[in-house]
Amino acid sequence: MKGLKTIYICSQCEHKTPKWMGKCPACGAWNSFVEDVVETAPAASEKIAKRVSMIPSLGDNRAVGFQDLEIPEYMRQNTGLNELDRVLGGGLVHGSVVLLSGEPGIGKSTLLMQICDVLGGTRKVLYISGEESGGQLKLRAKRLGVMGKNLFILTETNIENILKEAEKIQPDVMIVDSIQTMYSASVNSTPGSVTQVKETALSLINNAKSKGMSVIMVGHVNKEGSIAGPKVLEHMVDAVLYFEGERQQAYRIIRAIKNRYGSTNEIGVFEMTDKGLLEVENPSEMLLAGRPKNISGNCAVCTMEGTRPLIAEIQALVAPTAFPAPRRTTNGIDYNRMCLIIAVLEKRLGLKFYQNDVYLNVIGGLKLDEPASDLSVAMALISSMTDRIIPDNLIAVGELGLAGECRAVSNLEQRVKEAARLGFTHAIVPYRNIEKRKLICEGIEIVPVRGIYEVLNMMKQES
Repeated sequence: MKGLKTIYICSQCEHKTPKWMGKCPACGAWNSFVEDVVETAPAASEKIAKRVSMIPSLGDNRAVGFQDLEIPEYMRQNTGLNELDRVLGGGLVHGSVVLLSGEPGIGKSTLLMQICDVLGGTRKVLYISGEESGGQLKLRAKRLGVMGKNLFILTETNIENILKEAEKIQPDVMIVDSIQTMYSASVNSTPGSVTQVKETALSLINNAKSKGMSVIMVGHVNKEGSIAGPKVLEHMVDAVLYFEGERQQAYRIIRAIKNRYGSTNEIGVFEMTDKGLLEVENPSEMLLAGRPKNISGNCAVCTMEGTRPLIAEIQALVAPTAFPAPRRTTNGIDYNRMCLIIAVLEKRLGLKFYQNDVYLNVIGGLKLDEPASDLSVAMALISSMTDRIIPDNLIAVGELGLAGECRAVSNLEQRVKEAARLGFTHAIVPYRNIEKRKLICEGIEIVPVRGIYEVLNMMKQES
């Protein structure tokens, strides 16, 4: 068409080229270019002023002295799901924009429909669906037991029509499912393209900030698992939430990758049922459910997810291999971290892992990112290698150094108290943690160790 041309835009840094390239010359990302149709300069310049005029003004922008600035009293609204409120930092902030992303079928729309029932009790909610009809939404709401008080449904994908309808209804909360299906008539490209996603998101964000309206946008993910569309979308919003979990498992974990109004270390745990998502208030008991007894290669660890201590179960399987290159597989633990721990055990303890395949797994789909799980990983590997059973009432916490030393960890008192609450009677902890401050917790014995040598001797004595 006249006035239009095809270009390729990098979804990571938005670098533009007239032809497709395998590697972006600006940011170095591979296979990140997507095709887009843009207007030439004369045609585009006529619509720039029209497009800018659609963006609501945020007021008289003047420089203000730093001493005159006041800390705003952000009003938070409970969503009805305490696990989601925990991740958001205490509730949905008035005038904030939240991006919720996850794999298809993970439960994003189910989660949003459930919170509509609670939010509708005190606030007006507008649910915009670009993927489902009103009848399909009604069917889901009936299954979840959502009454729909103060809930308005709009099945529309044109952003101009959406903003007009929002102006009439004046909602307090707007839910957009999903941002990749929305489009603006002023942009000549298909919905879901880099330009369309950025343009529609910008219109929603400016409308939210000017009207004091909370917006929750659903974002699709690509085959690599990252949010589809431009990377700048994550910078534009106030909070980015990821919904994680395996389809074969009933449990779901929601975590914040970015949060301007709270911590990014908190997680929320849910269980998917036929009645929707149920909160798991005690994830430690869930993660330890069905733990085998008197089996080698099994060790418990207490990890911190924000302010919440979680007891996780680490399983290791070391089996002889007939191939010259043994296999290494991890699930829930960084692969490079596992290789580092194996190298320490081979060098410092003389264990021959190079003759064996190693499989490492964290039960429940939990991902352990902090180094405090090193000691329990090492004990699980030693237990499977030597076929020595670790007592079921023992928990290990500590970071492992390259010299085999056990380093101190943070929040040890909270970890030990959580272990004692769940019935553990022995806790192996770094010596440096209790060197200056004696740690006493009723019902559990604290066993300090300086390095991996003491751990091996302890396991030999117990066996």
